[in-house]
Amino acid sequence: MQHRPAVFAALLGLTRAGSAIGDFWVQSDFCARVKGASDDHPVTYQDPVTDETTTHGTADGRKACLQHCLTYTATQAIVAGAGARALGIRVHPAAAAAALAISFGTHYAADRRVPGKGLLEKIATKTGKGGFYKLADFGMNGAFHLDSAWHHGWETAAAVVATTKATTR
Repeated sequence: MQHRPAVFAALLGLTRAGSAIGDFWVQSDFCARVKGASDDHPVTYQDPVTDETTTHGTADGRKACLQHCLTYTATQAIVAGAGARALGIRVHPAAAAAALAISFGTHYAADRRVPGKGLLEKIATKTGKGGFYKLADFGMNGAFHLDSAWHHGWETAAAVVATTKATTR
């Protein structure tokens, strides 16, 4: 399949764009703030419209992360699907589903950032990047950058999977 590298590049670009839109424009303020909540590390949320203050634990944190990952993955599917169609790329449905499942699962695993227990924090600590993960100074946020790198890596793997049996018109 001579076109696979071009299809890969197109799908990676499309899923990257869908990721950024899903993470920063579609994700609600509530999900962004509460998705890492746990009973040991509750999150207090003040609604910007009503000023109502609520406290959230593990169940709400999981729900907020799930809601975010569903809207994030749906956004990727819409952007990648529309873009692929516009570019004349036919993605095999099973490959698309597998790629989106990779994106969803790895995104949830990374975004459930329960302090001291989150996957990214554990990986950062074990690889000597714990200090960078906790950095929140000088205009830098290490957890954000490691999170982004994690997502970019898995989106690349998902784009490779998505090219399986892909054709062009």
